Amino acid sequence: MENWLVHPSAAHLLSRPFEMLAKRVIPCLDVHDGQVTRGVQFGKAEAGELRNVGDPVELALAYNEQGADEMVFFDITASAHERKTIVDVIERSADQCFMPLTVGGGIRTIEDMSTMLKAGADKVSINSAALTTPELIREGAEKFGAQCIVVSIDAKKTGPEEWMVFSHGGRKETGLEAVAWAKEAVELGSGEIVLNSIDADGTKAGYDIEITRRISENVGVPVVASGGAGNLDHMVDVLKLGKADAVLAASIFHFGEYTVGEVKEHLAKADIPVRLV
Repeated sequence: MENWLVHPSAAHLLSRPFEMLAKRVIPCLDVHDGQVTRGVQFGKAEAGELRNVGDPVELALAYNEQGADEMVFFDITASAHERKTIVDVIERSADQCFMPLTVGGGIRTIEDMSTMLKAGADKVSINSAALTTPELIREGAEKFGAQCIVVSIDAKKTGPEEWMVFSHGGRKETGLEAVAWAKEAVELGSGEIVLNSIDADGTKAGYDIEITRRISENVGVPVVASGGAGNLDHMVDVLKLGKADAVLAASIFHFGEYTVGEVKEHLAKADIPVRLV
């Protein structure tokens, strides 16, 4: 039997072995009425404060060509207006793209999860439904595997050293503390956490590094940082200082400020392991 030695500086990785893997770069497509849109901050769809970015399948194909590690589709009105996520978008994207696809928005039942996975999604992301029915996390993990179940958390700083969880696009406070909810979600079976900073979302002022780090240090699954990407150094900071396992961004990709390839080259220069095409 072979003996494996772990350098003391890497001992902490044993509890989170995936930290030694390549960091992922994930474009996010917010889908509203079948089109990709982008607002300034959470909950702006109803007020018409959204910019139309384009066709979701065409954008997915473009990011696939650029070397994106994954793609996330969020139906940003599904939870608020009881709308179902757009299955045909997933089907068409899955037919043409060769990267993992995650879909979220309006997924409330095991049947909803099954529909999305059968349509071609590799993972389903749940938010409001997980808060309302936490057992849905366990049921989904048992039926489809923990690797398919992503819990998305919308967190907002509400006081010194305090981040609370909000639902329904950041409009409803839940009374749950963000780190505690992340830990519970993982205990129930979530294989990944997507952490959305309500304060930072759409501002392009940088990710919320502190709450990202706190959650990353307290769960044993990958954490995807979301909300606030404005430049390449923001991504470096949240991966290094925030200890995130992946970065999710929208505006900087959709409006042509950076390509996925440019992001990865910058991360590589900062000694962050990435998968280069």
